[in-house]
Amino acid sequence: MLAIDAGNSKTDVALVGADGQVLGTARGGGFVPHVVGSETAVAGLAPLVAAAAAEARIDLGAGRGPLATHVSACLANADLPVEEQRLQELIAGYGWSRTTVVANDTFALLRSGTDAPRGVAVVCGAGINCVGLLPDGRTARFPALGMITGDWGGGGGLANEVMWAAARAEDGRGPQTALAAAAAEHFGLPTALAVAEAVHLGSLAEARLHELVPVLFATAEAGDPIALELVDRQAEEVVRLAVVALRRLDLLDSPADVVLGGGVLASRQPLLLDGVKARLAADAPKAVPRIVTTPPVVGAALLGLDHLAAVGLGGAPDAQERLRASYALRRPSAAEGGARVV
Repeated sequence: MLAIDAGNSKTDVALVGADGQVLGTARGGGFVPHVVGSETAVAGLAPLVAAAAAEARIDLGAGRGPLATHVSACLANADLPVEEQRLQELIAGYGWSRTTVVANDTFALLRSGTDAPRGVAVVCGAGINCVGLLPDGRTARFPALGMITGDWGGGGGLANEVMWAAARAEDGRGPQTALAAAAAEHFGLPTALAVAEAVHLGSLAEARLHELVPVLFATAEAGDPIALELVDRQAEEVVRLAVVALRRLDLLDSPADVVLGGGVLASRQPLLLDGVKARLAADAPKAVPRIVTTPPVVGAALLGLDHLAAVGLGGAPDAQERLRASYALRRPSAAEGGARVV
């Protein structure tokens, strides 16, 4: 089975036996079909698949048929079913396997943090998204196209909110906030306006604004009301997504995992996590929040093993345990891996 987890910043590929043994892996750059086009993005997966096969001592050019029985690909920017279908067709065209399933990469996060395909996941990294899954295949999901589909927050959104509040504090349109001085100091510039001008003129890469997320949390910890309000709103948005997904899947009244991942949540900022836990306790008291740092490719592989088990080709519970154990050994520290109840 070939597992692919392709995020905005990196792509992981793993060739996994039906018994859960990891045979070969490879890592590459981000998966951005909305920037380079779907065909080019999928073509970028080919060298990684070849590298994973080479590590497994499999010669793709030997003409022995498909590399794997099944491809489980969880891809960033596959936000709509029509996008998943298009990417699935393109990946299937490479002939790596007999069957192919493509899903949004948030499903990999969800599966990596649960013992079965059941629960809800909220990813809060560069952006924000949420999915839910049941063993019978039912799902809950959101378009996650940004503000045009009602999304708020994530690292990019929080950084923009910091700049919005800082600029208005400096020019008098908004309340005073320590975020203005903190943003300016972080970039070594005299004012938040100077930061905005540097981004506009190109002397400061816009992507670096994401660095303001830790600045936001530090300013909130110091008691700044505007910063505290932003952190509180992010907690509210995370829980709002989770509760809606739980309700759609009829999971509000039974114990269910709520898997939390992505850089903003995985940083375990106390103010944010305390807000998430308090709101979940009030709105979904039977939900079990879990911070997950297991590599999402493990979730993609577990979804693949679920598929193999469903069609009688392997993927038994011991295979899933073997897969998790293999990745636990690959991590720098055991403390970094797995799912942790928060």
